[in-house]
Amino acid sequence: MPGDDVLTWTATQLAEAVRQREIASRELLDLALDRIERINPKLNAVVTLDVERAAAEAAAADEVTAHGESTGPLHGLPMTVKDALETAGLRSTGGATELTDHVPVVDAPAVARLRAAGAIVFGKTNVPRWSGDLQTYNEIFGTTNNPWDLSRIPGGSSGGSAAAVATGLTSVELGTDIAGSVRIPAHCCGVFALKTTYGIVPQRGYLDRVGGGVSDTDINVLGPIARGADDLDLLLGVVAGPVDENAAGWRLDLPAPKSTNLADYRIGVWFDEPSVPLGAEVRAVARWTSDVLADAGARVEEAHPGVAFEEQVTLFKEALGAAASPGMDPAVGEVVAGSHLNWLHALDRRARLRREWADWFDGYDLLLCPVMPLEAFPHNQEGDFIERTIDIDGVDHPYHSLISWTGLIGIMGLPSAVPPIGSTATTGMPVGLQVVAPWYHDREAIVAAGLLADACAAGYRVPPLD
Repeated sequence: MPGDDVLTWTATQLAEAVRQREIASRELLDLALDRIERINPKLNAVVTLDVERAAAEAAAADEVTAHGESTGPLHGLPMTVKDALETAGLRSTGGATELTDHVPVVDAPAVARLRAAGAIVFGKTNVPRWSGDLQTYNEIFGTTNNPWDLSRIPGGSSGGSAAAVATGLTSVELGTDIAGSVRIPAHCCGVFALKTTYGIVPQRGYLDRVGGGVSDTDINVLGPIARGADDLDLLLGVVAGPVDENAAGWRLDLPAPKSTNLADYRIGVWFDEPSVPLGAEVRAVARWTSDVLADAGARVEEAHPGVAFEEQVTLFKEALGAAASPGMDPAVGEVVAGSHLNWLHALDRRARLRREWADWFDGYDLLLCPVMPLEAFPHNQEGDFIERTIDIDGVDHPYHSLISWTGLIGIMGLPSAVPPIGSTATTGMPVGLQVVAPWYHDREAIVAAGLLADACAAGYRVPPLD
């Protein structure tokens, strides 16, 4: 059997190795399970396993491979799924005690597509309660740690997903993102992620409350977390497309990227915002990245849509509160959700802002902006999301301001890929940036993210945790 260093290959490489019979699906699964047994106690990233069924499915996949056949682009690839998504026959909790023993009878549509493409779903990864934090901890499974520094957060809400991908506990992951929940963990753990264009991946089966998953949640999307940009495209091709009831009437046809050369891109950079200033170390990496892009021949300008940052982020937080309100205590939820009239006015404001972004993208291919103002910080579970503060270079800021940059993009429904592009000088923690493209240009964001990581001589690195 090969060594478990293969588990840090990209999913694309692993899938090809299985197809070429260089490694068996069952071998990959056994290596992953052994690695989880050794490393996961330090991380607490993988919280539920489905070993018996996964072993049978992997053996069946190897039989198919032996006959020179394949079940799909993910044939025989063992992977985990965020615990906020329903998986048939496997405990799916959303990080909430109310669903401690919840075992769905059907898969979320996106999970079903993974299985149909040949993936072996063998486990679930940790989340905060109802995916409602940028840290990852809950009363059922406890706290997930960052693989680069166990005293720090892995990000959230897909923190278990990113920590598992970073350490090779899984080949690739599927997460959710309503306020940065795939982008922030990618930034914190040094992996790639894609927040997809709103609506292109079915989000049914998303557990954000008791009885949830039967309708679509505003702002929320599903997206992959991976060790390479190619993996983001691989999973996007599997999970994107209409839900069954819409398939008779529409098809998804995402545009191909315009280029594979950074010199062909006109890129706006937006790093300065007085209300949410970047920490000095993250700012230094961001500025250096801008210089790298210019040196690679890209047309880089200090430019962004003509929208007021605080106005758009305020709109995001209002919409986020309304979207999350069904999972709150009824008395609180009624207040947070607001009136239907206010909601309609907010939709008008969003439409106006969307036109500003559309006009701006007529002249620019991409926007580069931060994921979070600082790198992964030490665990901070005192108080709640609203009460906490966070120190950025000696100044206290509201904890909820940390989702401002991701919310700025999320409220517009734009695709955003996050590549690892460097690390902080003092702590050595990973840093990622958002590569934002126009609506439905998800593949543009993916390709540009890969090019940017390469130009920075960065990308995925194996954390020193073993």
